[in-house]
Amino acid sequence: MRTVVIGDIHGGLKGLKQVFERMDLKQDDRFIFVGDYVDGWSESAETISYLINFSEKYECVFIRGNHDALLYNFLKKGDNNPTWLQHGGESSKKSYENLSEGEVKAHINFLENLRNYFVDEENRLYLHAGFTNLHGPEYEYYPNMVYWDRTLWEMVCALDNSISEEDDTYPKRLKLFKEIYIGHTPVTRVGFTKPANFANVWNVDTGAAFKGAVSVINADTKEVWQSDPVWQLYPNEDGRN
Repeated sequence: MRTVVIGDIHGGLKGLKQVFERMDLKQDDRFIFVGDYVDGWSESAETISYLINFSEKYECVFIRGNHDALLYNFLKKGDNNPTWLQHGGESSKKSYENLSEGEVKAHINFLENLRNYFVDEENRLYLHAGFTNLHGPEYEYYPNMVYWDRTLWEMVCALDNSISEEDDTYPKRLKLFKEIYIGHTPVTRVGFTKPANFANVWNVDTGAAFKGAVSVINADTKEVWQSDPVWQLYPNEDGRN
């Protein structure tokens, strides 16, 4: 069984379908999605529908991203957060205009059942953004930190590689898990186009919301598959650019 990790999608369903076509899906694959399925390109609602159907055929773990939480607040509570609208929410709202009441309810149910984090049998942690508590994400005082935090990624990017894990100054957060898989902060901001690794953290957000691709990585072998840059698949749209 392969454990494959899917980075941020941001409504770029064409990119997700394309990368799946390129990786030869296997029936016993386990798919772990690290969140941010929506807000960006024009197919946010269509992406959620696709994922619901996809999960009926394959073993899936769906992690909650900050954009997914914002969309949920809109669908469930009518929250038109102006910051959300400016950062991809407007395109998500538009994508929901033609859905039936039943379809919207199914999407609300999907969003309600997203997981804040997941730890597999090899002690690999999967979450959208990061965590700050030295004892792990389950101990966060503010649970939504796990899909908003950027300090974990910033820390490993700046970490001195000469520091041993046995050193008292080595970040205790990193010692809790064999590996940590995140999205949330595009690796393109630090000069990468493929999933990037610092210390034991792998970031699989390759900027699909902007000029990058949707990426998938095999957690066991580190083989990577990517779509074309998603903006090329939506030539008449701006995404979040």
